[in-house]
Amino acid sequence: MEQHESNRAARIRLLTQTAPDTLMGKLLRTFWHPVSTSKNLAPGTARAIRILSEDLTLYRGESGAPFLIGARCAHRCTELHTGWVQDEQIRCMYHGWRYDGSGQCTEMPAETSARTEFVKIAGYPVYEYHGLIFAYMGEGPAPAFDLPRKDALEEPGIDISTREEVWDCNWLQQIENSLDSTHLSFVHQWPTPTRLGAEIGATIPELEYEETAAGIRQTARRPNSVRVSNWTFPNNNNVLAAPPREGDPWINMLGWAVPIDDEQTLRIGIYSYPGGEIGAELRRNGALCTSQAKDHASVIFDEHRLPDVGAADRIMAQDYAAVRGQGVIYDRTNEHLGASDAGVALVRRILFREIEAIRTGTPAKTWTRLESAVNLQTLAPAT
Repeated sequence: MEQHESNRAARIRLLTQTAPDTLMGKLLRTFWHPVSTSKNLAPGTARAIRILSEDLTLYRGESGAPFLIGARCAHRCTELHTGWVQDEQIRCMYHGWRYDGSGQCTEMPAETSARTEFVKIAGYPVYEYHGLIFAYMGEGPAPAFDLPRKDALEEPGIDISTREEVWDCNWLQQIENSLDSTHLSFVHQWPTPTRLGAEIGATIPELEYEETAAGIRQTARRPNSVRVSNWTFPNNNNVLAAPPREGDPWINMLGWAVPIDDEQTLRIGIYSYPGGEIGAELRRNGALCTSQAKDHASVIFDEHRLPDVGAADRIMAQDYAAVRGQGVIYDRTNEHLGASDAGVALVRRILFREIEAIRTGTPAKTWTRLESAVNLQTLAPAT
């Protein structure tokens, strides 16, 4: 019995590990991930980032093109983000070694017989899309940038906003939360209903889950709504977010849970909403998250209340209370899943299937963008 429990714990732990030498880390590296908002990287600047348990340098050349390379100079291992961006390259501030956007060293000013062609640090392809900078950190050529795209982001006449924040817990419990529609009937009623809780209500939904070409389609049916999550493998959820006031337009939201490492997650996303004055009014009324949920931890966990922030931030605080309340890395050996956890069970089965393909060297599934847009929500008319 003890051996069985030990094997189960080790197997489940595979899903939470993100380093380059782990099965999940290798699987995650076969996808494009957003690593920064575009607005957080001005031309000619650099910043240190950590993604998938790897320290990196993200910089934007003077032309505006972004680049992602290793964190440290190959010479004496000083952090490169403290150096100078010159044209499309970055120069180390310690001894002036310079690198291009592929991580190739191009200059060693103090070396009289420099052989720069033999010095290279990590370098990864990047792609900028609707205010986010994506990176592909896998081996070999990067796949076409298609799976992360969504029709709702490419419609004419819309406005786009982006945001990023860090949650101090493992990435997996966050994607499991996004595939758990029952939690809306409780979490978003706590301690009193937020805008999402008020719109959806406390009725327990009828649930359907289906694996698609792109990920998982989650359908939650309640008397007042049919709500669909267009969840894209391995870590992106696309839903409609509740507006700050009744009658306002709902907001198309895409959120990624990108592992920083096993104990931290970069939550990064795009909001898509009507342009013009309608969009401006939504922003003024708190439709977009602007604060960091973890900064309100003492209010949430010690005072058992929501922080005094905008409507969207209060909804996010409810999710943080539930997800971070599981701990930094949730001990799944102590859980008791039920029928309402069908989405959680499905995503775990798929993840186990895909990392088994990585382990055995057999082809994993080729995930492709859905051919048509998804109707994310149907609301019953008010009576």
